[in-house]
Amino acid sequence: MSETDDIRGLPARAAALDLLTTALSRRAGLDEGLSHPAMAALEPRDRAFARALVMATLRWLGPIDTALQSRLKKPPPERIVNVLRLGAAQLLVLKTPAHAAVGATVDLCAAQKGGESFKGLVNAVLRGLTREPPDLADPSLMAPTWLAARWRSAYGAADADAIAALVGEEPATDITLQDPADAAELAVPLEAAPLPGGGLRVGLKGEVSTWPGFADGRWWVQDASAAVPARLLEVQKGQAALDLCAAPGGKTLQMAAAGAKVTAVDRSAGRIKRVSENLKRTGLGAEVVVADAADWSDGRTFDAVLLDAPCSATGTLRRHPDVLWVASPADVPKLAAVQSRLLDSAARRTKPGGRLVYCVCSLEPEEGEGQVAAFLARNKAFRLEPMTPGEGGAPEASLRADGTLRILPHHRPGGTDGFYVARMRRDG
Repeated sequence: MSETDDIRGLPARAAALDLLTTALSRRAGLDEGLSHPAMAALEPRDRAFARALVMATLRWLGPIDTALQSRLKKPPPERIVNVLRLGAAQLLVLKTPAHAAVGATVDLCAAQKGGESFKGLVNAVLRGLTREPPDLADPSLMAPTWLAARWRSAYGAADADAIAALVGEEPATDITLQDPADAAELAVPLEAAPLPGGGLRVGLKGEVSTWPGFADGRWWVQDASAAVPARLLEVQKGQAALDLCAAPGGKTLQMAAAGAKVTAVDRSAGRIKRVSENLKRTGLGAEVVVADAADWSDGRTFDAVLLDAPCSATGTLRRHPDVLWVASPADVPKLAAVQSRLLDSAARRTKPGGRLVYCVCSLEPEEGEGQVAAFLARNKAFRLEPMTPGEGGAPEASLRADGTLRILPHHRPGGTDGFYVARMRRDG
């Protein structure tokens, strides 16, 4: 990024401040903020700068906060803390020239209500970071203490550090092809490398909708790990398949492309709209239903059922680092209770002899291994159907002894979303 690109005006930084504040205030705050009219009103270059600045701040929030806390005798108001975070990210991560980063951040501080009285503080703290820049490389600072402790307990210190080290990395864009035979043709214009299972990891940057093949519906964006569960169902042409909690629809598209008769259910009308839009763009067909997956029923059962349950989403830390900082220890048992209800609902909709795949993009065992163990204990008609090494494009390192998958973000070169996946068969 050039100096000219780095030095954007006050409106871009003001939008970044609003976006960061929203992202740290609640779950899904980042997505909400990105779609806010204030972001859309910016010039494209300013909008890109604001987004890049906020993502850099969120990815390195732990080390940034540690560096700021060591220089603050008394924390200022949260709005000013966020101003400081943005300034620190410009200096330490984006490598914005110090005179531009400090000056613009002081101006941003002054533009806030009551901010005039904190200009000196902001200037002094950022100047201090310029003179003595901290080391950002400590993996123990990349996630909240309670999450880092959980990962060490579940996976050991080495894996926990490897997971944390990926928080600061900007992820590549993975895509799933409607026709895997298109891989060789699309790889060159997309500057892409093949992924196990048939997807591509794209080297292009910028607006996805302008990339070759997007408008024609030949592919859709889907992390390599997120593409694995639908492949494990191995749906056949003409089979009835159910995608519960379907939005944004990548797994629905996969099953429809395989020739299944797919029903996609999601409780959010806004999110299910994205499924319909993706179906239209790709020319694929599926029945779309707005309903709570735990309660919806019209008497039908299905050959294949996929439940990608709501979860803490800690496995998406590369793409959504905000989830690490808005989550709390209390979220895990609350979400586990929801997952339990959804799994029982999915079981009722699975035909005898049919398959049920359960997955979550969470690194927390209570939402994965523990959830499936409890489900099998109370649903004797189901049994695990173990996967084989590399099946569905999953990393071989992710296969557990019981044949389920625990995909950790560092299991794939270049990183991947963390997932737990279990495949089950209904015997009766």
